[in-house]
Amino acid sequence: MKLDALNYFICKRCDQPSLSIVNTENKEVNDAILQCNSCAAQYTVKNGIPRFAEEYNYATSFGFQWNMHKKTQLDSFTGHPVSRDRLFGVTRWPKKMTDQVILEAGSGAGRFTEILLETGATIYSFDYSSAVDANWANNGNKPNLNLFQADIFNIPLRKKSFDKVLCLGVIQHTPDPEKAFQSLVQYVRPGGELVVDVYSKKLTALLQWKYVLRPLTKRTSKSTLYRIIESITPILLPASILLRRVGGRFGSRLMPIVEYSNLNLPYDLNKQWAILDTFDMYSPEHDHPQSLSTVKRWFREAEFREIYVSYGPNGVVGRGKRPG
Repeated sequence: MKLDALNYFICKRCDQPSLSIVNTENKEVNDAILQCNSCAAQYTVKNGIPRFAEEYNYATSFGFQWNMHKKTQLDSFTGHPVSRDRLFGVTRWPKKMTDQVILEAGSGAGRFTEILLETGATIYSFDYSSAVDANWANNGNKPNLNLFQADIFNIPLRKKSFDKVLCLGVIQHTPDPEKAFQSLVQYVRPGGELVVDVYSKKLTALLQWKYVLRPLTKRTSKSTLYRIIESITPILLPASILLRRVGGRFGSRLMPIVEYSNLNLPYDLNKQWAILDTFDMYSPEHDHPQSLSTVKRWFREAEFREIYVSYGPNGVVGRGKRPG
């Protein structure tokens, strides 16, 4: 943790910007206690990451999967610009943003964090799960990263302080996606931008194996479920690839796994992505897709301007600006 980050953090109990680190004068802190000077609440800094969340919560499955697959989806590991293309494709942001301060909600192992850091912007990134440990292992050495663990419904940061707020692949996995969106809105400064995406609520998207099997799989032990998926996926992968070639996206959905031969990934890497994202499909406690009209309403009710809502690579993409 960098001491400069204390200029942005607030106490999540009393909402006061009065946190300080107990007994340290170092510019970077690995293990310490954050204490609120107003209400005396305390938070731990563990392995360089401030922890504002309980260890076990509804996002625990994501901590499990991202610590199992720390590097699987990093562009720097795959050699393919999959995350880069998705990030800049949905945000339309410039490649250089050295004067910007960006908030990333739901970082996972840091596939998008890695790309954001390359823009030169100052990045505040968090996840509710222990996936922050995977992100730290991948990106913790970058001087422009401020990483922390927190709940999207109670983000311990100064409101209206960020030039850009980004949340990709996350809010459908919260108990209340609309409330999660409204929480993110609070951190966009006047003139700033918010970009989100969320699974789409349309018939073709809902006709997937996961909505049949999830009532069982989300209640299965995560380690047991992972072992099952890790065993079955390599067996079904060749047939799934063939079905995609023959029937496109619809053909790929005939199998109870996901795969990414359409991204031209090498077979072994495609297998790892398939295991990871098949687990990602069946394990989360929450999966709440949204319609285009609902996401448009969210932005309108937030009184944002220059609203753009459309279908994107991961469902519904929404962009908008807070009036300056």
